[in-house]
Amino acid sequence: MRLRPDSAVSEAANRSWWDFDAGDYHDEHAAFLGVDTASGEFVWCPEGLHEGDVGLLGDIADRDILEIGCGSAPCARWLRSQGARSVGLDVSAGMLARGRIAGRDDTSPVPLVQAGAEHLPFADASFDIACSAFGAVPFVADSARVMAEVARVLRPGGRWVFAVNHPMRWIFPDDPGPAGLTVAIPYFDRSPYVEVDDDGTVTYVEHHRTIGDRVREIRAAGLVLDDVIEPEWPEHLDREWGQWSPLRGQYFPGTAIFCCRTPD
Repeated sequence: MRLRPDSAVSEAANRSWWDFDAGDYHDEHAAFLGVDTASGEFVWCPEGLHEGDVGLLGDIADRDILEIGCGSAPCARWLRSQGARSVGLDVSAGMLARGRIAGRDDTSPVPLVQAGAEHLPFADASFDIACSAFGAVPFVADSARVMAEVARVLRPGGRWVFAVNHPMRWIFPDDPGPAGLTVAIPYFDRSPYVEVDDDGTVTYVEHHRTIGDRVREIRAAGLVLDDVIEPEWPEHLDREWGQWSPLRGQYFPGTAIFCCRTPD
C-alpha cells in the first residue's frame, strides 16, 4: 500500500512481524545462515558471502563489535568465536529468543539487547566496529538517523559495514522467476512497501533508498565511504531465497554492501 509509516509505526510493525515470523524464518534459513552451528557463522547475504573469506571487518580479534539487526545472532556468535567482544542488537524479542537457544551451550555467550536501530542504547565511542547483515537498515523509516547513531557509538577509525537489498531490486517484482526480470516500479519512487491487516493496522514495512540516498546519509553522518560491494551470484549456488535466485543473479545484483569508517 502507498502509505508512509513513520519511525514509531515502522518499528512496532516490524517488531511484531519478526516476533511472529521467527519460527518460519528459521525453518527455512537457519541451516544456510549457520544459526545452530557450534559457533555460528557470518553470512553477509543470500549470495553466500562469508566474512571469514572476505574480511570486510578487518582485524576483529580483541575488538568491541556491535551487530545491528542481529536476528538470532549467528554473525555475532561467529565474531565472538574469532576473539571479538561482540554484542547483538535486534528489535524483535522472538528473534533474540531464538538466538539464546542457539547459543545456550556457548562458553562465552553473546550479550543480546532488544532495541531499535534508530536509538542505540550505548554510550558514545563504545565500539571499534559495527556491522549489519540485512538487519535493521531496510526496515527503519529514518535510516539517516541509524547512520548518525552508528557514527556516535563508534570510536575514531571504527568500521561500519552493512548489507542491504540492492536498491535497483526495488524496480522489479518480488519474484525469483522470469516475472521478476521485468521492471514494474520506478527506481525513484521512495514509497515504502507496506502490508496491513484487515483492520488497517500496519503489520510490515520495508523502506527504499537509492544508492545516492545511501551515500548522502553516510556522508551526512560524518562517515567515510570506502567501498560498495555488489556480490555476484556464485555458479555453485542453486538455492532460492525469496526474490534471490540463480536466474536473477545472472542479470543484476541482489545485494549492496557499504563499507564505511569513522575518521581517525
